[in-house]
Amino acid sequence: MSAPRKGGGDEPSDLITPEGLRKLEAEVDVLWKEERPRIAKGVADAAAEGDRSENAEYIYGKRRLAEIDRRLTHLADRLEKVAVVEPRPEQAGRVFFGAWVRLEDEDGEEKVYRVVGPDETEVESGRISIDSPMGKALIGREVDDDVVVRRPKGDATFSVLEIAYTPLEE
Repeated sequence: MSAPRKGGGDEPSDLITPEGLRKLEAEVDVLWKEERPRIAKGVADAAAEGDRSENAEYIYGKRRLAEIDRRLTHLADRLEKVAVVEPRPEQAGRVFFGAWVRLEDEDGEEKVYRVVGPDETEVESGRISIDSPMGKALIGREVDDDVVVRRPKGDATFSVLEIAYTPLEE
């Protein structure tokens, strides 16, 4: 299954894993139920102290509330649009959305990546976007395939060693 694309194909896909959805929902809960009320109380307390023009706590708090509100608006928009994708048995043996993939680079070094949606990308922990050059190159591949990834710093070739729809050990 390939990612549904909008417009000219340059916009991010709206796919998300079940884990990614839970993480976005948890972020909304923390921002709405904990962070925003705490900051709002701090702003109210700072406002009660008088002159707001030179009150750093008041100014910072108002700025932080605006950031939280922007993030909540963004998250609400994304949660409305995303489509949760569960792995299906017929995907076994090929790389599709949500797969964990063990790759070997040209130097013989192995890395494990998971192909996820743009909302859950975290390269440091091996979660790469389906919209990234690596993600696009991996879709549909099988074990023993060589994958050429076009990168700004030059092409790189990887060999697919293992594909799973449950976490792989590093």
